[in-house]
Amino acid sequence: MLFETAGIEVSPWVPPAVAFVVSFFTSMGGVSGAFLLLPFQMTFLGYTHPSVSATNQLFNIVAIPSGVYRYFKEGRMVWPLTWIVVAGTLPGVFIGAVVRVEYLPDPRHFKLFAAAVLLYIGIKMVRDLLKKNKDDTGKEDSEKRFQQMVRGRRSQGAQGAMPDQALPEIKVTHFNWKRLGYTFYDETYDVSFWGIFVLSFLVGIVGGIYGIGGGAIIAPFFVTFFGLPVYTVAGAALMGTFVTSVAGVAFYQAMAPFYPDMSVAPDWLLGLLFGIGGMAGMYLGARCQKFVPASAIKWMLAGVIVFTALKYIAAFFGW
Repeated sequence: MLFETAGIEVSPWVPPAVAFVVSFFTSMGGVSGAFLLLPFQMTFLGYTHPSVSATNQLFNIVAIPSGVYRYFKEGRMVWPLTWIVVAGTLPGVFIGAVVRVEYLPDPRHFKLFAAAVLLYIGIKMVRDLLKKNKDDTGKEDSEKRFQQMVRGRRSQGAQGAMPDQALPEIKVTHFNWKRLGYTFYDETYDVSFWGIFVLSFLVGIVGGIYGIGGGAIIAPFFVTFFGLPVYTVAGAALMGTFVTSVAGVAFYQAMAPFYPDMSVAPDWLLGLLFGIGGMAGMYLGARCQKFVPASAIKWMLAGVIVFTALKYIAAFFGW
């Protein structure tokens, strides 16, 4: 099947199948999977035009709502955190889109930029995970107790079923222009409003350039720099990615007439096919997240981020 905007030919079942597998695993960490689909499109499908960033964000728009719905249904959406992320990333994503078209149209330079960002995040996550394992004195945190409760309730349920209402919900304790605080499984978390906002703005710029909405970057930052449990940030990261992706696709589409000799607007059919597979994978991934240890999710995120970064570096130097 020929996708004219992308300038590639591929069987129509490939995009949804790949998106399903990728999104199933990445959605557990609050990541849509777009940051892995982009190298797949560039490396395996040969889609290297700037419009690949917009197509990737179109995938987010179609795929993410199912995952957000699941986290909302289970009471694990930190809405104030979500709104800070949205407010910060929206202006950043517009800046990123302009930078992508004006200064990074060359796929080689774009890959090197993406590699630098992802490699830094991946190495930071690995170092934090190794340090945590080394310093672990056996004290149970909220994530461990949450997992133990899930396993206990699951073993008591019929055929492993566990009612959603049995899960502990997130309760916001305070939210103002300075701090955001909430409790999860008897532990309190408190973060800076402006710290989250500034991070979101910077992530929005990078996400706008890369075409991922920023979820792949902001979720690891929440976990490593702000010390928030992955079970509570996944929904907020996905929702923020969804909103910024809507803005990103609209902006890329609006810029297209000003660059008639360049493919800037998204490939709508390809993006929809990726999105359909991502929708199913993201819903199942969000549903299964509570059964997977937080450390396993973090290692998975770190692994795919470092692997992707190394692939980009290798591509830049022609290895």
